[in-house]
Amino acid sequence: MSGVIESVDVAVPVRTAYDQWTQFEEFPQFMSGVEEVRQISDTMTHWRVAIAGVTREFDARITEQLPDERVAWSSTEGTRQAGVVTFHRLDENSTRVTLQMEIEPHGAVEQAGDKLGIVDKRVKGDLERFKQFIERRGTETGAWRGEVSRPQP
Repeated sequence: MSGVIESVDVAVPVRTAYDQWTQFEEFPQFMSGVEEVRQISDTMTHWRVAIAGVTREFDARITEQLPDERVAWSSTEGTRQAGVVTFHRLDENSTRVTLQMEIEPHGAVEQAGDKLGIVDKRVKGDLERFKQFIERRGTETGAWRGEVSRPQP
């Protein structure tokens, strides 16, 4: 597995940034390579992504969700990946969004891309596009304020 951690500061309150992030079906508007995300249930999403000409589909389970603090997930099949996004209040109208992901690249092309830092660059670009998206709007497109407790070992 390969890991990446990136952050971006956005000029919106923490609640606005968090609420927008819970709108998974909006991800294709700012995430490169994400063609579709369908919210299947409160804790399940289905993804279709296209990277370097390869299309993959997989399901991901939300493993923890605390309003205004964090959303964590793990794939349940296919491409192995897991991650967490955290929201840190900088001041009344500014938030630091930090995304940490672990991804298992498949095949020679994905492994080469990983070694060249393509995943890091993609995540950084996605966060910058999220910043532009939410700052331009100034408000979230929706919200899910429910809580998902971390599974106990």
